[in-house]
Amino acid sequence: MEEVEIVVAHHERATLRVGDVFLKVDTDRARADAEVAAMALAPLPTPEILWRKPPVLALAALPGRELGRPGKPSTASPEAWVAAGAAARKLHEAPLPPSPGLDPGQLAADLDRECAWLIANDVLPASLVTGNRRLAEAALRPWTPVFTHGDLQVAHIFVEGDEVTGVLDWSEAAQGDAHFDLAALTLAHQEHLDDVLAGYGDGVDLDVLRAWWSLRSLRVVHFLVGHGFDPAPEVAVLEAQLF
Repeated sequence: MEEVEIVVAHHERATLRVGDVFLKVDTDRARADAEVAAMALAPLPTPEILWRKPPVLALAALPGRELGRPGKPSTASPEAWVAAGAAARKLHEAPLPPSPGLDPGQLAADLDRECAWLIANDVLPASLVTGNRRLAEAALRPWTPVFTHGDLQVAHIFVEGDEVTGVLDWSEAAQGDAHFDLAALTLAHQEHLDDVLAGYGDGVDLDVLRAWWSLRSLRVVHFLVGHGFDPAPEVAVLEAQLF
């Protein structure tokens, strides 16, 4: 009998694995619809949809293995990281998805709210929060929207050898800033930044990308703490940004 593995779970969504089948349970029908639509539009390999019966989406496992795990050294080759950068470029050059995503003004308001919560609840030192909030300012500027994955972290990119075999979890896909995806991909894996950029090509502002490291980390700590996850990788990034 095959065991049921809980891949990730919180009160909004859960992903279970049974053999080579992943079962995504999402109570937000609109978000699940958007994920299915984004997978159909994406110019990258995505998991095969085996069946769908809301709130459950059944997906086939992708070949290969994760490019890495948050907070842990990646064992993937430099060439695999180059391929991940090339995949990000291919996505960003695709026609825009329908979801508009957040604009700089909305992000700034969201960031201010999260920073206030982190300080008021003594989750992080005020100096760490305010210092990174200043760095994040560089990301809050007008941008030309592209097709962004929205959560292009290393655990969502699968590789086999030096090739990308697929990308998981398109629930946050929307129009957005290309630097946001690149920051998510290299967050806590800055040692592979040059490889990613070699695959991605021109047009990357390193100051903006680093600003997104601060912005993304500040915005996600509240969620991680509230859902029982360890924010240590993001906190380490925030500390490294200032020292």
